[in-house]
Amino acid sequence: MIQIPLLTIISGLLTIGVRLTGLMLFAPFFGSVVIPSRVKAILVLALSVLLFPTCGQQLGVHALSDWPFLVFTEFLIGVGMGIATNVVFEAVQLTGQVLGIQMGYSLINILDPQTQVDTTVVALFYQSIVMLLFLRMDVHYWLLHAIGNSYLYLPAGATHLSSLFTTNVFKTGGEVFALGIQIAAPVLSATLVADIVLGLLGKASPQMPLMMLGPAVKSLLGLLILIATLKYWPDLFYRLFLGSIQNGERLLHLAH
Repeated sequence: MIQIPLLTIISGLLTIGVRLTGLMLFAPFFGSVVIPSRVKAILVLALSVLLFPTCGQQLGVHALSDWPFLVFTEFLIGVGMGIATNVVFEAVQLTGQVLGIQMGYSLINILDPQTQVDTTVVALFYQSIVMLLFLRMDVHYWLLHAIGNSYLYLPAGATHLSSLFTTNVFKTGGEVFALGIQIAAPVLSATLVADIVLGLLGKASPQMPLMMLGPAVKSLLGLLILIATLKYWPDLFYRLFLGSIQNGERLLHLAH
């Protein structure tokens, strides 16, 4: 029977727990304010215990002077994984805000249960559907699997924040705008075409009540296009979630 020193167990559990804490605070679903802090703490402890037999014994015992930097880097790794995956949800939030204005729903704000922030109806609809797809596709399991595998190629204390890593972090943040426009493209294109057509009609026939008809036409057209594109969402967001997980793992490889 193999006996593991108590100090090794405590050091390993703390090291694993710090990385998981960063993930739990910023990852989709896990980082939601709806989940109580005590539940997150219990989940971090349970996952740390589960991961310790596979990767905890290789972590070793670190000197007391190394712990401040170790805690900082381990927490940063978890935060990086969480933010990389959360890029898709931030893009969806941007999509909802843009389309809310374009479809005429910008004045209707309700409380988003995920963020506890007032948001438009369209943004909340997008966030709710994407969260259901996130859970239905078991992406939260992918995320836990990725953070567990991260100890194989990025052990505790081996993090080096190079310029290439920093550049890719900013590049990942910039993808929010590109993804947001990509997701909004069908509805946004249709409503922009409607704006052009209504503008031409206004020039051709000034007596038409376009100020009253315009918002209704854009709202109805946007809803029809949105409903028509819903069937493509599972495949689209499967690729986006898979890409976000791979992007997070690539960032961790660059930090080695």
